[in-house]
Amino acid sequence: MTVRPIRYLGDPVLRRPAKKVRRVDDSIRKLIVDMTESMIEAQGVGIAAPQIGVSLRIVVIGMPDEEPYALINPVVVRRSGERRLDEGCLSLPGYRGNLSRSVRVTVKALNEHGKEIRVKADDDLLAQALEHETDHVNGIVYVDRLDSKGDLVKLDAPFVRSAALDGEASPAGRSSESDA
Repeated sequence: MTVRPIRYLGDPVLRRPAKKVRRVDDSIRKLIVDMTESMIEAQGVGIAAPQIGVSLRIVVIGMPDEEPYALINPVVVRRSGERRLDEGCLSLPGYRGNLSRSVRVTVKALNEHGKEIRVKADDDLLAQALEHETDHVNGIVYVDRLDSKGDLVKLDAPFVRSAALDGEASPAGRSSESDA
C-alpha cells in the first residue's frame, strides 16, 4: 500500500481524458489499493486515477460508513433531474464551488474482478461523487461546471491562489473538508 501525492489543478494529467483499462489484473488491483489509501489519507469520498498522476479510467468511491469500492472504465449511462450543490475537490483544496449536478445517476463500470456492475444513486452524496469522479476520467474538473468564476469560494484553510480557474493553483496546506 502506498499513499500517492494528489495532483493539483494545473497538472496536465487532470485535463486529459484517461485511457481505458483493457485488462483488470493484479497491477490494476494494486493501483486501486493505492488510490483507496490516498483517498482515505486525503479525507476524500472519491478519487480518480488521474488525481494521483495515472491516466487510466479508474475511480474509487468511499462513502462515509461504507467500504470503498472501485469503478473501472466508468460511464454515466443515465442521469435525470438537476440540483444545485456545494462541491470541492482534492485537486483544488481550500476552495468550494456551487454548481448543478444530476439528481439521479446510473454508472456502468467494471469492478476490481473485471465483472460489469451498475451503481445507481438518487439525490445523495453518492450521485454527486459518481458524476464528479467520472468527470475526472474525462479530463473535466468541477470548476469547469461553475456558472461563473464568482461561484468558486475560498475557504479559511491555508491556500495560495494564483488564478485557480486558469489552472495555476498551489496548495500551502490541506483543507479539513471532505472533498470528492
